[in-house]
Amino acid sequence: MKQLLEVLGFVALVQGVLGLVHEFTRWHVGLVQRVGFLDRYGVYASVALVVLAFALFAATESRKSG
Repeated sequence: MKQLLEVLGFVALVQGVLGLVHEFTRWHVGLVQRVGFLDRYGVYASVALVVLAFALFAATESRKSG
């Protein structure tokens, strides 16, 4: 379970950062830009993904190993 949370956190972090890169540089990277209902909310969705990633990392650290 701990490894799953780490992987999900990593994916959320990468997609959030790529979404922010897309919003500020117009490079066509990341999945946030491809979701239709997020057209005008890309920055907010990307920031939410980064915050979610840190929450998942914190949850991973709080779980007991083993």
